[in-house]
Amino acid sequence: MSEIYQQLSTIIIAGEDEKAPGLVQKALDQGLAPLEILDNGLLVGMNEVSARFAQEEMFVPEVLLAAKAMHDGLEVLRPHLVAAGAKPIGKIVLGTVKGDIHDIGKNLVGMMCEGAGFEVINLGFDVDPEKFVEAVKKNRPDIVGMSAMLTTTMIAMGYTIKALQEAGLRDTVKVMIGGSPVDAEIAERIGADGYAYNSPTAVELAKRLVGAA
Repeated sequence: MSEIYQQLSTIIIAGEDEKAPGLVQKALDQGLAPLEILDNGLLVGMNEVSARFAQEEMFVPEVLLAAKAMHDGLEVLRPHLVAAGAKPIGKIVLGTVKGDIHDIGKNLVGMMCEGAGFEVINLGFDVDPEKFVEAVKKNRPDIVGMSAMLTTTMIAMGYTIKALQEAGLRDTVKVMIGGSPVDAEIAERIGADGYAYNSPTAVELAKRLVGAA
């Protein structure tokens, strides 16, 4: 592995977001292929972060910093990936459902999915069913991801799936859900395609849903 790939993975793990853009640019200036910079540098680091988080060796604040470093590095790399013809492995529309303003976990899922190769459209928080429907019509995603942190708001997940059905769009997307009051039983009950209990499992679920796992 090139030394710069090791440096890139290290700063991702350390969450040194201020260093990521410059190091990605340095790698590009050395003539390294954009996809190799992503696969051999940034993703190696982010995969290690996911593994450590799953093993409870890293915690949410540290993972957020790592995801921010990944995101900032990708901002420099993305135009070069596009120019090189690299295709995203899928497209995801994400949002925290209507009535709920908690979005740290959802944002972390978005950044980690982006790092895994997805195009992510983040609708923010307090997203009503109609806005999800509009986003699906506009963006034609592979996946709709919904988050809720309150038992009083998770009911909006079912309403959103129903809205997608009524718009004739449900069969065009996979639906994944997450958040502290949610579990696999609820996902099955409301007709979602999957449930993830944290950000690494959300990334793995998203990959499975698009056949990339």
